[in-house]
Amino acid sequence: MSKGIVISLYDFTGEALKPWAEAGYTCYAFDIQHPKEGRVDQGICYQYADLHDLTTHKDLLYEFSGRRVVFGMAFPVCTDLAVSGAAWFKRKAEHDPEFQEKAAQYAIDCSNLFEYMGCPYFIENPVSVLATKWRKPDHSFHPYEYGEYIPDDEAEHPRWPEYIAPKDAYTKKTCLWTSKSFRMPRKLPTCKPNGYSAQHLKLGGKSQRTKDIRSATPRGFATAVYEFNRA
Repeated sequence: MSKGIVISLYDFTGEALKPWAEAGYTCYAFDIQHPKEGRVDQGICYQYADLHDLTTHKDLLYEFSGRRVVFGMAFPVCTDLAVSGAAWFKRKAEHDPEFQEKAAQYAIDCSNLFEYMGCPYFIENPVSVLATKWRKPDHSFHPYEYGEYIPDDEAEHPRWPEYIAPKDAYTKKTCLWTSKSFRMPRKLPTCKPNGYSAQHLKLGGKSQRTKDIRSATPRGFATAVYEFNRA
């Protein structure tokens, strides 16, 4: 019997949902990269969704109406928001003066959906202009700060060991916009490397694969969020 429903938006990898699925929750990952026929893997339902279309949000609200949604999370596209891409903002603004307002609204739409559902949630983005286009983030963290939630015998990343450091031992400031009911988990940091994270040098470029790996939720943080927010 399911313990409840967990929904993740703009989620291709499903990494953030794995602790919940392993514990018996019914998990849904929605993203435009998923096949339209959908698929199920390791207890996670991966479903196609164009989340830039507000009609999709209305459909999801209707689909889960009356069902026990216990947690939500969203990882809206950061390409037009992250300050790491500031060098291209001027050119993008010449093409579309409202490009950042539109990108910020996609994050706000996720927040609104979860508010209507009445569940705890977080919206994740790197350091970005969401802080000015929407509101200041409620929390921030680096992946290494939750590295010790990963057992020693599972230190190596099961999917991308050549890219992601064991126990998420890397820095990448990540911001969270959350509901009032969200519980920010206690940090259990692992040792981090000195200086700039070497793995980012391996994950440059514009390919969809490297973007997906860069955006994957750190395993330690995913576990910590589950531990502190499970129903």
